[in-house]
Amino acid sequence: MPFGGGNKCGSCQKTVYFAEEVQCDGRSFHKSCFLCMVCKKNLDSTTIAVHMDEIFCKACYGKKYGPKGYGYGQGAGTLSMDGGESLGIQPAAAAPHQPTTNPNSSKLAQKFGGSDMCPRCGKAVYAAEKVIGAGSAWHKNGCFRCALCGKGLESTTLADKDGEIYCKACYAKNFGPKGFGYGQGAGALAYSQ
Repeated sequence: MPFGGGNKCGSCQKTVYFAEEVQCDGRSFHKSCFLCMVCKKNLDSTTIAVHMDEIFCKACYGKKYGPKGYGYGQGAGTLSMDGGESLGIQPAAAAPHQPTTNPNSSKLAQKFGGSDMCPRCGKAVYAAEKVIGAGSAWHKNGCFRCALCGKGLESTTLADKDGEIYCKACYAKNFGPKGFGYGQGAGALAYSQ
């Protein structure tokens, strides 16, 4: 403890007396000076992040020193348009858009050159509405239905033939085995001429 009553504050460099002292990383601070260097929020032992001689709240520390890029969001505020300019972060210049002119219609080219096409309606299928069935991508709502009865399908209630999808009942009725012993429920022994 230096002469004059107490340690010096790590922020304002004034004397810190015992009643108002907060210690962090071997340094003393006034309770009123123990603030994030960027957003000026009050800090405590659960919200502080230290980098060299600077103290930050965890959110500002993550923006300034954390990993960058897709998938490194920090909770509900991740869709913010804040580029970090207030933290001294220089945003990367966006490359100009260059549309794909790939005439190759192979599955690999479709996967990397654009979105899949729905076999029922012929429109693009994006990830949020995509369901895979019979080796193709379908729209979850509206297109992923039985071709005959229109019943909504799931991966467990699906049967396919020639690229079209059916519920198991319609598939069995129209494409399944026929004859004695292959009935479909209580009405299977119906008389026919």
